[in-house]
Amino acid sequence: MITLTINGQSQNIDLPADTPLLWALRDYVGLTGTKFGCGMALCGACTVHIDGEPTRACVTPISAAAGKTIVTIEAMDQDAIGKKVQEAWLSQGVPQCGYCQSGQVMSATALLKQNAHPSDADIDKAMSGNICRCGTYTRIRAAIKQAAGLAEIKS
Repeated sequence: MITLTINGQSQNIDLPADTPLLWALRDYVGLTGTKFGCGMALCGACTVHIDGEPTRACVTPISAAAGKTIVTIEAMDQDAIGKKVQEAWLSQGVPQCGYCQSGQVMSATALLKQNAHPSDADIDKAMSGNICRCGTYTRIRAAIKQAAGLAEIKS
């Protein structure tokens, strides 16, 4: 039994220690906002925050997350920066198919928590591990700038 703190709540997880966090979140806890994409930490669809750092849940064993604070997309509306990012995402019309968006929002929120006024290069670096098959990268950058207060709201 491994105890994880997920979105502020303690969860006892009765799975093998090497189980990827992604599957504990989705299948055991029922938090399905974190998506499976590639299973190799290459696409970013499974991004969550562990102790504030964007982390790929598909390759992180639950044993590595024990004793740490895990935050998923389901809690982003309770985070001031996360909520701004989500609002900017909608304002800029970022989502198309939506599959990658939870990971994108998690990475963008982590960026803005570390760097309140990122440059284009900062945004590109922070978001480089998140793939959007719909190609909304220009809107993603605009949404991050909007959430940071660096750009006007799209009308």
